This record gives sequence, structure tokens and C-alpha cells, in this order.
Amino acid sequence: MIGPTLADVLKTRPNIHRHLTGAFTERTGIGWHQPTPAKAAAGRELSVVLPARNTAYALPAVLDALAAQQTAGPVEVIVVDDASTDATFEIARRHRAVTTAVRLPTRRGSATARNIGAHLAQAPTLLFVDADMVLPPHVLADVAARASTETVLTGFRHNTVLRSSPCGWVLPDGPPSLAADHRVTWTPPANTMLPYSGITLSERLDGRPLDATDDFQTLGCGRFYHDWDLPRMVVTALLAVPREPLVDVGGFEEEFGRLGWGMEDTHLGAALIASGCLVIPMRQAVGYHLDPPDAAAQWQAKLATWPATLAHYRRLLDRPAPSGRGHEFATATDKHLTEAEVVTP
Repeated sequence: MIGPTLADVLKTRPNIHRHLTGAFTERTGIGWHQPTPAKAAAGRELSVVLPARNTAYALPAVLDALAAQQTAGPVEVIVVDDASTDATFEIARRHRAVTTAVRLPTRRGSATARNIGAHLAQAPTLLFVDADMVLPPHVLADVAARASTETVLTGFRHNTVLRSSPCGWVLPDGPPSLAADHRVTWTPPANTMLPYSGITLSERLDGRPLDATDDFQTLGCGRFYHDWDLPRMVVTALLAVPREPLVDVGGFEEEFGRLGWGMEDTHLGAALIASGCLVIPMRQAVGYHLDPPDAAAQWQAKLATWPATLAHYRRLLDRPAPSGRGHEFATATDKHLTEAEVVTP
């Protein structure tokens, strides 16, 4: 007998997490949204997974920031190069922050790259970070101290462009801004159908998704804030998930990478929510997302494929919620690894 669909299960899953955030503060004396002292992460293992594709322009800064993290917990860093045509793999294999560097011989997509990293990871918590995402020094401690088997922890991104100088690329001055993330400050177009939800707003909206949903708590049980629902808040630019549930749901759906760009993180979020995980934001965990020199052209190319990946996501919502797929996950990733180059610097 076929069970309820993924969409049906999502309608039954609340996202009330104040008992967890409150218990953390009571136990540690640290506010949930405060930067975390290194010692609070002592003994809490973390595997950082970076999928990379032609990110040589940003990867040195990203890995330098990981090497400078102030955390007392053990950390491994796994970079999976998705058949880059630039120096991405050479940078990864030689950097002191990297524990394992993997190079795929042909392009497989970021979902596959993340699955390979998750398969190789040793820690119970996986932190997915984009290979163009520079993190403040407290973020790994923030994640490690708060992670649990039932939580999906979301950070935020501030898109910016690297500035050139006679000495090379220069990062922006000052800390990244939380308000720069669309999940925090969002101004959708009026009188235009929004593709994710299909609604049309008749007036300009000064949207505040994070604040308006009480840190995503009111998005439980399948509810929307205009064009945002809970799975869409799960963004892999900076995202921590428990490894065991991720493996059980089969990891990232690799078909998204074959179709184009986007939605694999939304689908993983939906699968983990259906499995019982809560989605909790960390407002202090904001990184600089370093746009490439041809960012506008890349975004155009990505958005052109979004209708196909969104259609695939909707098909998956109509199927049973994934579970018990650990063997399938291991078999698929092992097959990818037989064709890959794996280096442990």
C-alpha cells in the first residue's frame, strides 16, 4: 500500500522550536543568535562539505576563512570538485584547511558533489558551505554547539563582488549583513505571478520573511508566507544537517543537477522536515557570498533552468516521503567515487 505523499506529510509537521533554542540558552548561557565562544564547541565533531565548480577566484578566501575558524571542536573539510576547468582542484588539494579533496572526471551537478562529501564525512553533523562563501570566524562554533539529530540549522548569505587591487582580490570591509539575504528582506514584484507559489501580489510588499514567521516557526504544517514555505528556507549556501537522517532520506536528489539549477536543497529540506527535523535559523551565521566576475550571465543561465527543476520538485512532492534509502545512497555515491580522484593532503 502506497503511503501519504511528501506534500501530505509536510502538512502534518509543525516547526515549533522555541523549546530547543530556549534550552540551549539555559544550558550554555549563550543566546541562540549570539556568536559562540570556541570552547562551547569542545568535543562536538563537524564535517564541512564544499561542492565546487570553477570557483578558483573565491576558493582561497573561503578556505582561509575556514582555517581561521575559532572552534574547539574537531573539524574535517571535504571539497568535492565537480570537474572544474580552472585551478579549483589544485587549490583544494594543497590548502591546509582541507582534509579530503575529490575531483570528479565529468560534471555531475552540485547535488552529486554534496552527496559524495556527505558519504565520506565522519562527523554526525554535516555543514554544507558553498565554495564561494566566506564565513566569519565564529560560525563553525555556532553550528557545532547547537547541532542535534533533530535540527536543520540555516545560516544566511550576503552576496557581494570581490574587488581587485594590485595585491589581488580584496574582501569587503566590515561584517556581512543579515538583511542582505532574501529570506530576511524581500521585495517581490507586484502584478507578476510568483513562480514558486503561483500567487500574484497586487501591491508592492516590504517583505520580512524571517521576522514575520517568528524564525520560521509559523511556517510549519505546510503554511506559506506569500511565496515562501518552510522547505524553501533550507538553502545549502550555509546549512547544517544531521548526517544520519540525510542518509536515510537518500541525500540530495541527483536528477536536479541533470536538469539544471536549484531546488535540490528545497527538496532535501522537505524530506528532512517530513522525517521529523525542525528548521531553525541562526541570525549570527552570515557569510559573504562572493559573486563571480560574470555573475549576471551566470544567474541568467541558472534561472533559465529553474522551471524544469521546479517541475521536478513538484513531481517529487506527489510521491511518498523518502525514507529507508541508506543503502541506495551508499551504492550510488560509491559508484561515483570509483571514477573520482580522492586526495587526503
